Amino acid sequence: MIKRDSDRCLFVLDTNVLMHDPTALFRFKEHDIYLPMIVLEELDAGKKGLSEVARNVRQVSRFLDQLMCDADRDEIEAGLPIHPLSEYGRGFTEAPTGRLIFQTELLGSDVTSVLPGTSADNDILGTALGLQRREQPGGRSVVIVSKDINLRIKAAVLGIPAEDYSNDQVLDDADLLYTGMATLPEDFWEHNAKEVDAWKEEGRTFYRISGPDVSDWYVNECLSLEGDDSFEAVVREKRSQSEAIIELTEDYRVHRNNVWGITARNREQNFALNMLMDPELDFVTLLGTAGTGKTLLALAAGLAQVLDRAHYREIIMTRVTVPVGEDIGFLPGTEEEKMTPWMGALMDNLEVLTQTEGGDWGRAATNDLVRNRIRISSLNYMRGRTFLHKYIILDEAQNLTAKQMKTLITRAGPGTKIVCLGNIAQIDTPYLTETTSGLTYVVDRFKDWEHSGHITLLRGERSRLADFASGAL
Repeated sequence: MIKRDSDRCLFVLDTNVLMHDPTALFRFKEHDIYLPMIVLEELDAGKKGLSEVARNVRQVSRFLDQLMCDADRDEIEAGLPIHPLSEYGRGFTEAPTGRLIFQTELLGSDVTSVLPGTSADNDILGTALGLQRREQPGGRSVVIVSKDINLRIKAAVLGIPAEDYSNDQVLDDADLLYTGMATLPEDFWEHNAKEVDAWKEEGRTFYRISGPDVSDWYVNECLSLEGDDSFEAVVREKRSQSEAIIELTEDYRVHRNNVWGITARNREQNFALNMLMDPELDFVTLLGTAGTGKTLLALAAGLAQVLDRAHYREIIMTRVTVPVGEDIGFLPGTEEEKMTPWMGALMDNLEVLTQTEGGDWGRAATNDLVRNRIRISSLNYMRGRTFLHKYIILDEAQNLTAKQMKTLITRAGPGTKIVCLGNIAQIDTPYLTETTSGLTYVVDRFKDWEHSGHITLLRGERSRLADFASGAL
C-alpha cells in the first residue's frame, strides 16, 4: 500500500502499475483511484499474447468488468465502489473502501509548452494536472502512481506529486533481508552454560538452549560463535521464545565428508551444504554474488542425493530466459535443446564435477551417467505440472516475480526438493528491484517454516581475478 497520511487522496494509476500487479485496484484502502482513458487504451493494446504481462492485463480487464457490472452512466461518473470481494481480497490486510473513477470528460491540461510531444505519458500528466487544478484549493491531493521513473521525473517538473507502486515491496531495504545466519557473542556460553542440556543421537550432537537470545532465532537458522571457528550449529526446533534445540553441523570442509568430490571452502558454504544435504528441508534458497559457489554446491548435492543416496529420482534444472544483451532470436530444436544455450553454468559446473581418474573412457562414462539423470526444463511450461521425487534447481531466481515464484513452487509434489539460486544485485527483469524480486519474497516468507532453509554466501571462491573484479569494478 502507498504510504500516505490519513487524508484521502486521488491516485492516478499509470498503465504499468496494473500490468505489474492486477490486484493494484484493491490495494489503496480508503483512497480513490482514477483511470485516465489512455490507460484503458494501453491495456487494450497489451492484452494479446501469452506473456505474463498479457495475462495480467486480461486479469485487470476482468476485474474492471466485474466492478462495472450493471453500473449506469451516473454511477460511473460518481465513481464505482471498490467492493472487498473475497475472490479479490485473499491475503489483503485491509479491505478497500475507496472508489474507482474513470475519465469521462476531457481534463487534459496543455503541457506542450513544457513537455513537447503527444505521448501517452504526457496525456496522463495532462490529465493529472487538470485534476489537480480542479481539486485545489482545499480538495484531495492528486498523486500519480507509476513504475516508470521518467514519468515520475516529468511529474516533478510539472509540480505533480508522483510515487512508485510499493505494495509488492517485501522490505523497505534489501539490507534488512534475512541472511540465514546469526553470530553469537564471545561470552554466549558464560551466560547460557547453566541452562544447557547436551546429548548425542545417532552420531549427531544436540544442545537445549534457554535464555533471552533464543527469541531472535528462526528454525534452521545457522549459528556461529564469534572468535571460535570450530563452533557451527543450526537451530532445529524452537519450543518457545526462550527455549530452542540446536544441532552441531556436519563439517563438509574435510575431504572424508566431500559431496560428489566437492568440499566447502568457507563457513557459509559449509552451512549451505548442510541444508542442501538435509532431506528434511524441502525448500532451500542460496543468495550470493558471482563466484560464491551457488550452482556448484547445489548441483553437487543433487548428484550425491540422486546417484549415491537415491533420495530423488532425477535433477531438473531451469532458469529464467532473460538475455543480458541483444536477444539472438529463435532457437531450433526441442525444449531441452532450446534451453541449452541458457545452461552454460550447468555445463561449466558439470565439467568440474565429472573429473575422474579413469582417463577419457572413465570421464565419458561418468558424463553419460550424470547427463541421463539431469533434465533441463523451461519455466514457460511449468503450469499444471506436478514433480514427484525430483531435485529442482532454479537458477537466476532473482528475475522471477512473486507470482511466477508461487507458480513454480506449487508444482512440487511429495518427495521433491526445490533449490533457488540468485543474486538480487543482478536483476534483468523490467520493473523488478531488490526489494520486489520473487527471490526476496520467498526468502522473507519462508524464514519461519521448519522445512526450509536459507543462507547468504559472502565470499567468492571462483578465482583471485573474479574476486578482485567483483570488488573493484
